[in-house]
Amino acid sequence: MAPPILKLDDIFLTFGGTPLLAGAGLQVEFGDRICLVGRNGSGKSTLMKIAAGLAEPQSGEIFRHPSVTIRYLHQAPDFEGFDTVQAYAEAGLGPGDDPYRVVYLLQHLGLTGEEEPQRLSGGEARRAALARVLAPEPDILLLDEPTNHLDLPTIEWLEDELVRSRSALVLISHDRRFLENVSTATVWLDRGQSRRLDRGFAHFEAWRDEVLEAEELEQHKLGKAIEREEHWLRYGVTARRKRNMRRLGELHDMRARHRGHKGPQGTVQATAADAKESGKLVIEAEKITKAYGDRVIVAPFSIRVHRGDRIGLVGPNGAGKTTLLKLLTGQIAPDSGSIRLGTNLEIATLDQKREELNLDETLAHYLTDGRGETLLVNGEQRHVTGYMKEFLFQPEQARTPIRDLSGGERARLMLARILARPTNLLILDEPTNDLDIETLDLLQEIVAGFAGTVILVSHDRDFLDRTVTSTIAPANPETPDGRWIEYAGGYSDMMAQRRGALADKRRSEKGGKAKSSDASPSPSEPQKAKGKLSYKQKFALENLPKEIAGTEAKIVRCEERMADPELFSRDPNSFAKLAAELDTLKTALIRMEEEWLELEMLREEIEG
Repeated sequence: MAPPILKLDDIFLTFGGTPLLAGAGLQVEFGDRICLVGRNGSGKSTLMKIAAGLAEPQSGEIFRHPSVTIRYLHQAPDFEGFDTVQAYAEAGLGPGDDPYRVVYLLQHLGLTGEEEPQRLSGGEARRAALARVLAPEPDILLLDEPTNHLDLPTIEWLEDELVRSRSALVLISHDRRFLENVSTATVWLDRGQSRRLDRGFAHFEAWRDEVLEAEELEQHKLGKAIEREEHWLRYGVTARRKRNMRRLGELHDMRARHRGHKGPQGTVQATAADAKESGKLVIEAEKITKAYGDRVIVAPFSIRVHRGDRIGLVGPNGAGKTTLLKLLTGQIAPDSGSIRLGTNLEIATLDQKREELNLDETLAHYLTDGRGETLLVNGEQRHVTGYMKEFLFQPEQARTPIRDLSGGERARLMLARILARPTNLLILDEPTNDLDIETLDLLQEIVAGFAGTVILVSHDRDFLDRTVTSTIAPANPETPDGRWIEYAGGYSDMMAQRRGALADKRRSEKGGKAKSSDASPSPSEPQKAKGKLSYKQKFALENLPKEIAGTEAKIVRCEERMADPELFSRDPNSFAKLAAELDTLKTALIRMEEEWLELEMLREEIEG
């Protein structure tokens, strides 16, 4: 086994009260792609900052290989002293690093490099910070929520970039699909301690549940053992005093272990407060348009939203998702067309920028609107500290200013307030930002089981697949022109429908070329072409599945070889060749799958 290039062992850190980290560890080797998971407030970002050398624990061992380069993605990058984004990104380069890589990264991240750092939006600042840490191709990349504020095309590009990267990775992210596609190992931070699974995030949740079940069984056995010892002490035959004292001491130890055991951090328990049922028709938009100057945000677009619909809006940043959302909910007026809202609507909104928060306000004051110590939830008076507990806030935090909360805690607080209010139309703009996996699970259950109507904007593919009944996306996602299309189902369903439409278009184009190239076809020839597949098409349809399976097997073997932690240090050239081969294989696999899909749809059309 190769020696680690970064190792944290028995890390202890407390800010008073329960320790944040109590024996946590992290080990990184060449080629590792580790996702660091745990509840909000479990210490993930703190452990990563310790790994980067930006924070110091109160005790524990830290080893960083002296020749290894480390880059850390800051949540709030410091642009002080930089006139342009390109200058900021180039400042991350080391001696011998390629300056053209900065240009390449900025281009793919949607930046020119000439932007003034002080004028950047949150998403643009995150892209600039990514360019700075990715450009040097360091030995270790520490990325804390790299996908926050990124749109879907950029997230998918970043996935490919990280999979091809030679850097060892440690990732914190709420985006399940991103973690599944990138990670090969998982470190779970729970109750101050860390556990490692040498498999990617796709296997984490089943493993976590097994660990917790085994822990619960162990506590049950310990409780039974304590009962037996207590029975012996009270009713057992008196033996030598020394023996009795030994068993009494063991009983005290067992009791201490049983009392000191802390179960897993609680789960959020909540449901949306019910409002009166809205009318069957919630929103009706007829040929609405919106433009700012010469830029068309919404071309004529029509939709009917009925009670119970759950609609997702997706698209690249700047396509106009938030504008379309505001049009549909009547917050802004269209340039032309009409919007009609249904009856009895009670709207609750989670704002993308969290602008609603007054940072000087306390948690209790925010939840109760300053009306004492109680709030009304589903017609029942609840004490604010009891309601806070359902969202994993401690009673002593009731008087805490909101500015002292982490980003995830602020998102959870806004969720708590929204769900306390009666609503039958939920508007969620980027609701998954900063939420941990468990709170995301809860939000998914709330949205999927909500009796009213939901309209949400999200870049989280997994969240969309699990919640929405239809998806609205730009007709041309690469260069949005204001045209929007509604697809049935979630994100994956939308992509499948787009691939089908693309296949239909290709078939149509091929058919048109064939007709134009044949000046005088015989009457039987068109019927023959339409009536069956050619020999070449049949052969491809039968053999492509075998070729696809063979290519998938090659990809697996290639990934297994690249997962060898010693390969990069032993033979970097071979590692680079394997990375290039893997990229070629994946491209070929996509091409073969699209060809098979096109042929299969043609076969179904002929036979149908």
